[in-house]
Amino acid sequence: FPLFLQVTCNCFTISNGEMQDVGVGLYPSMSLLNHSCDPNCVIIFEGYQLLLRSVRDIQIGEELTISYIESLMPTSERQKQLMRQYCFECDCLLCQNQEKDAEKLAGEEHAWKEVKDAVNEVRYPKSKEEWERILARCQNLLSSNTGHLPDTNIYKLKMLDCAMDACINLECWEEALYYGRRTLGPYRQYYPGFHPLRAVQLMRVGKLQYSQDMFPQALETLKQAYNIMKVTHGADHSLMQALMEIKEQCEAIMRTQ
Repeated sequence: FPLFLQVTCNCFTISNGEMQDVGVGLYPSMSLLNHSCDPNCVIIFEGYQLLLRSVRDIQIGEELTISYIESLMPTSERQKQLMRQYCFECDCLLCQNQEKDAEKLAGEEHAWKEVKDAVNEVRYPKSKEEWERILARCQNLLSSNTGHLPDTNIYKLKMLDCAMDACINLECWEEALYYGRRTLGPYRQYYPGFHPLRAVQLMRVGKLQYSQDMFPQALETLKQAYNIMKVTHGADHSLMQALMEIKEQCEAIMRTQ
């Protein structure tokens, strides 16, 4: 039991190129890093290799920090998760001022609670039929809550992401782009500066624009992803190489037009 607790407290969630969880691993030296909801470093994976990347200038003697949890959650939810899993309260600046909490929960409470429950019920589907059911549920909730919830509400944002994933898996490219573009404003608001999740989202939207021959828009979106990813991932990361390849293809097509 003590070993289980040590693993639970010190393990890292291993993610793939699109920041989707694929497993957990122990990296003892990285477990020495402390938490901040507004960290100066991020953890990126290349396969099973863990990379620590700084996302802003760090002063001599300044502590390196990472976020143990998803920073998108409102302060109260972050504090609950940190206490439940890591047994401490965070007193970082983001937790002290709570400036974005009102925007994260904007809209009518009954509406976002319904959307929150629906999002929490989603498990990764294994068949086309399951994806179709999830998309239908997302479409119904997004339609019924039009005017009740802004896209900046974090639970509606998660539902837009879910609808986008469903459309991609069902090869509904135009609808996937519709949902994806709606997420970019909230992503910019909640993941300012250099954040890998925003870079990946921009890349996904850029690829959808490229697939629908929207080359000028795709190039602009991919450039934004590139400017973030060169900091969060580095030039040698496989995802960065894939981004550069599609960006160069887009540039070549535009030169011939």
